[in-house]
Amino acid sequence: MVTAELALTFPAVVLVLTICLSALSWGVDQVRCVDAARVAVRELARGEAANRAMGHARRVAPEGADLEVHRSGGDVTVTVTSAAPPALAFSGRDTSCSSTARLEVSDATSP
Repeated sequence: MVTAELALTFPAVVLVLTICLSALSWGVDQVRCVDAARVAVRELARGEAANRAMGHARRVAPEGADLEVHRSGGDVTVTVTSAAPPALAFSGRDTSCSSTARLEVSDATSP
């Protein structure tokens, strides 16, 4: 009797555990997207080379994340987008974060 009940509940327990671990992974990916966007936008605002800034951001970002840079006037915006974990792909939502900073102006006459 107990074996039959266990056989019926085991798949449900595995499903719930998979969803919980995937949700945790999704949260970690969100934090990594935030960090990657901040790293890239900070370096770009300071005037670092774009390939160097994006290289640093790619090391921080989740694997397979897309990074986009937009410049508008005196601002630079970096958007990092990562796909949801496979177990949560049914949600149809990606992890995305953007960060904006004002470009620093270097004044050659300052001491």
